[in-house]
Amino acid sequence: MDKFETLYEALANLDGFIYPNEIALNWDLLIVMYPYITGLVAGAFILASLNRVFDIKALRPTYEISLLTALAFMLVATMPLISHLGQPFRFYEMLITPHLTSAMAIFGFVYLWYLMVVLLLEIWFDYRYDMVIWSGEKKGFMRFVYRALTLWVLDTSPESRKTDEKIGYFITVVGIPSAFLLHGYVGFIFGSIKANPWWSTVMMPVIFLFSAMVSGIALVMFIYMAVNYLRRQKTDIFCLDTIAKYLFYILIIDFTLESLDQIHRIYEADESFDILKLLVRGKLFFTFFIMQIGIGTIIPLSVLGFLQFKKPRERIRKILYLIVSICVLVGIFYMRWNVVIGGQLFSKSFYGFTSYKVDLIGGIDVWLSVLWFVIPFFILAFLLWLLPPWKKAEELPHE
Repeated sequence: MDKFETLYEALANLDGFIYPNEIALNWDLLIVMYPYITGLVAGAFILASLNRVFDIKALRPTYEISLLTALAFMLVATMPLISHLGQPFRFYEMLITPHLTSAMAIFGFVYLWYLMVVLLLEIWFDYRYDMVIWSGEKKGFMRFVYRALTLWVLDTSPESRKTDEKIGYFITVVGIPSAFLLHGYVGFIFGSIKANPWWSTVMMPVIFLFSAMVSGIALVMFIYMAVNYLRRQKTDIFCLDTIAKYLFYILIIDFTLESLDQIHRIYEADESFDILKLLVRGKLFFTFFIMQIGIGTIIPLSVLGFLQFKKPRERIRKILYLIVSICVLVGIFYMRWNVVIGGQLFSKSFYGFTSYKVDLIGGIDVWLSVLWFVIPFFILAFLLWLLPPWKKAEELPHE
């Protein structure tokens, strides 16, 4: 009986002419979370690289937090996609049967490269000296844990620290284009689907990349403030001002690129323009104009732009930065929603629409999406306990 009720509800929400295989969406909320989480990874790593590669000293307090945040979300980045598979336990075949003409298959190698070579190695070289020191201070099981994490490389000489710094710097440099590749690839998957005019645009990888930078920077800003609040430590307001400055600049670029993409669609006005116009004004009106543009873009741009010219009291700025970070994270989520879900709501006939309803109570995709978004925060809490940035030794002076 439930199947008939579901089918009846789906048919009742159809508008115009639509093909039978377009009634139910193939990609649901889990596929929305997939590019959202990978974008947080790429953005957090790029913020870390601003300090290490470009030597922006004001961002130093967020360097380790950015790396650990990227690692925490990277560990679950593939889980929304795997959870969506009909047979999720066969995901490993993507890694052992390379298919160089498939963007999905190539992602397995991009993921392993970014996780194993970039993130884990950079964090290891960054923390190796500290883990050696901590292994000498701890006793029992934790002493063994830190010794194992150092791979029993216990050299603490200044020469070894300089070597760690040089290798870590090199990995960060390599990691920047790797981060671009990680999330630009997600936009490439959508942009290369020529049969869907809502997705098929050469701007899609670039838009995804800059929106990833925006969301990752906003996430690190939020986490940095939350960690200091929980530890009852004073937040470096100059660091927050600097993060906000870069968030403001990149958000302007992101909004400009998305606007150019929409202007190009309006100017080109091909045979799909009418259906896309109805889509944006109808099915996506709330998620596109209110959530993505209004809350996710206009409000943060207005607040950050105001703070570039006028500096209110420190407490007020912190509150505004907290609100801005949440607004940006919400807006980028709805940007992913509008791309993934919006591209499946109109028929290939260009004469009708289907609908997508989120089942907040019984929908397994909803609960899994929430699960894969919450778990990285627990992983991050564990990583911050295991590798506390505030207990790191002082850096060697630069020559």
